[in-house]
Amino acid sequence: MRLADRIIDRVWKLPPGGRYTVTLGLRAPMRDGIDLIGDLYTPADETPLGTILVRGPYGRTTLNSLAFARVYAARGWQVLLQSVRGTFGSGGAFEPMRREIEDGQDTVAWMRDQPWFIGSFATLGMSYLGFTQWALLMDPPPELAASVIVVGPHDFNRSTHGIGSFSLADFLGWSDMVAHQEDGSLTQRLLRERSTQRRQRTAMDGIPLVAAGETLLAGQAPWYRDWAARPDAADPFWKPMQLSAALDRVQTPVLLVGGWQDIFIRQTLDQWAHLRGRGLDVALTVGPWTHTDAAARGGGRVVKETLDFLGARLAGRPEGRPTPVRVHVTGADAGWRGSADWPPPTSPRELYLEPGRGLAATASTQPAAPVTFTYDPTDPTPALGGPLLDGKTAGVVDNGPLESRDDVVTFTGEPLTRTLEVAGTVVVELAHRSDNPHADLFVRICDVDERGRSFNVTDGFVRLTDADRDQVVRVELAGTAHRFGPGHRVRLQISGGAHPRLARNLGSGEPAATGSTLRPSTRTLPVDGRSRVVLPVVG
Repeated sequence: MRLADRIIDRVWKLPPGGRYTVTLGLRAPMRDGIDLIGDLYTPADETPLGTILVRGPYGRTTLNSLAFARVYAARGWQVLLQSVRGTFGSGGAFEPMRREIEDGQDTVAWMRDQPWFIGSFATLGMSYLGFTQWALLMDPPPELAASVIVVGPHDFNRSTHGIGSFSLADFLGWSDMVAHQEDGSLTQRLLRERSTQRRQRTAMDGIPLVAAGETLLAGQAPWYRDWAARPDAADPFWKPMQLSAALDRVQTPVLLVGGWQDIFIRQTLDQWAHLRGRGLDVALTVGPWTHTDAAARGGGRVVKETLDFLGARLAGRPEGRPTPVRVHVTGADAGWRGSADWPPPTSPRELYLEPGRGLAATASTQPAAPVTFTYDPTDPTPALGGPLLDGKTAGVVDNGPLESRDDVVTFTGEPLTRTLEVAGTVVVELAHRSDNPHADLFVRICDVDERGRSFNVTDGFVRLTDADRDQVVRVELAGTAHRFGPGHRVRLQISGGAHPRLARNLGSGEPAATGSTLRPSTRTLPVDGRSRVVLPVVG
């Protein structure tokens, strides 16, 4: 453990830490009689600066203990790392996210009676470990002093279906991973991992969607059917996992950390806007990260900012953060920027689709033939890069292979003569018609460099049920902060889907989860001055 601590200190560029002790297997009783298991990390040579509660489903050893317990215990913080219900020795059955409100409250009630509890605590964690924090904030305990929520969603229906289609790759892949995370030895799990991508891809390509997924999962993830087959946010099934009320109930300081290529970036930015609008003590950090990058490439920065944030609010240390917002602007002259708010002041700049597949500052008045393409669900347009849970396939990539397909259309601007900085939400308004009323639109903004390579910046999606009428479809893309350098070009990419990141539109009107009838759709994009990209430009 000491060797691992020294390695992570070097990788994350942290100052050397001190000694700590570990008490294993603490049992916290829940209201229904089961116990949740946790490990307590305590500084060995000093009085703790404060207590941090971390609750999650991924175990209490290896990387989880390193990233969320040991690194903080070595720097003066007492940390309780607890496994949620049904995972790694904790009692009960694992029902993802459904019991976190009650279990969080029961854990705090147990903490109050422990001799090591010092009267107040903070919470910390990423992803699911962020969701458990929002669950606790549904009824904030009086002892809770601050929260650090890293790439953490507050509404799980929105996570799975929020932009109009089921996030197939993310949540079938996650279900398969969690279902087997405690199987066998480490060696056996590593051997199984070698075949994971092939097995999962076979299931993701299968029709009907739920049946193919359940064949892969073999009864080990019973929640998956409900996740995939219940898109309606008003379905009572989702109520324990919809925690928007927590955004109105929290009163204590919150540090939010996100990534521009994270699957939850929209929720992170909405959390910031809501808490900031209420006048709370809230800070925002967004890096150039995918979901997994926040704990890997971004780990050092996240730890340093967490130590600073909690030190200032729980331990009386001076605030080291000069501005509430810190974002990493990607692209030309990439780097970190500080600001008082997000998004910063911007002005809209329009780029209109023009004949010849171009983008121009003014709408063309010349008559032009419409652009057409066909989306075929038997050979769905693939996803390439972007916000995905799988760190191997997520993030910024060269979109050349995708843009060479016949079912992908691009419109590209002229080379820029000066830097163009975009910050906030890009909007695409697209004149569109389909010969099939059941159709999707996937749009993406790319940065094309001097060599002609096209790299994704941000994207958005909309599912249509009346696509056979002529209409202008509005698509709000995920938040971004990017600089297009001189000589680079802005590109709009348009297609009918992004499989398996988003479950394909069957084209038949059947439910996506259980349908099996596939019908193609031919799309028409008029180039008549109605279609445009609206960029939020800084300066």
